[in-house]
Amino acid sequence: MSFTLATWNINSVRLREPIVCKLLAEEGPDVLCLQECKSPVDKIPLEQFAALGYTHMVAEGQKGYNGVAILSKLPLEAAGAHDFAQLGHARHVAAKLSNGVTIHNFYVPAGGDVADRTVNEKFGQKMDYLAQMRDFFHADAPQKSILVGDLNIAPRTDDVWDHKKMLKVVSHTPVEVEALSQTQDAGKWVDITRQDIPDGLLYSWWSYRAKDWDLADKGRRLDHIWATPDISNAGHGSRVIRAARGWEKPSDHVPVFATFDL
Repeated sequence: MSFTLATWNINSVRLREPIVCKLLAEEGPDVLCLQECKSPVDKIPLEQFAALGYTHMVAEGQKGYNGVAILSKLPLEAAGAHDFAQLGHARHVAAKLSNGVTIHNFYVPAGGDVADRTVNEKFGQKMDYLAQMRDFFHADAPQKSILVGDLNIAPRTDDVWDHKKMLKVVSHTPVEVEALSQTQDAGKWVDITRQDIPDGLLYSWWSYRAKDWDLADKGRRLDHIWATPDISNAGHGSRVIRAARGWEKPSDHVPVFATFDL
């Protein structure tokens, strides 16, 4: 069984339903994991997605904030949702495909503007969230699993437009990178995107603040696809749909893809 999976922080699934449908129609991933849906589950426009073949969904939602959803052409069943750091936020949902693969879809807290939990509560929440993710996967070693989502950290020096200038900017600070590394190590997760594209600058997010995001190109790779070692060699075909940042009423993130032959 071969399937293609994509992850995308959509920044409001109802507002951006037209470009979700554009992606589904043009690229046709078998599974699309969305973050920051900003919608109760019953308000997600599933009818429009179902018309394109996406008749299955597992989701966690809340009004106006957060929210994660897994849309699929393939049958899938709910496999849990966890409130890491006990924030009361819809930031994680998991689903299992018929081939036994579990997909974890995450929206890690952004962490605010100051990388100091003593003056910035949001940064503390981000660090606590990552610590509980780490402990969760350490306690129950995942197998035959894929982890995707907006992890809100660009870990490598070539995952940001300027490593030195970004060292004190939330999303690329050493303490965040170390926390993400510990989470990755706890599940022995393999970064599929960088397994396929090992070298060079690579981004999945460009700020709305840039007047010309494409020309300025001050991006960050915040969106990730990981897999457990037992299936990581089956992952290939990674790509980033950069053009989506220029679509009408775009998200500030773009979709990231990978294919798995299992």
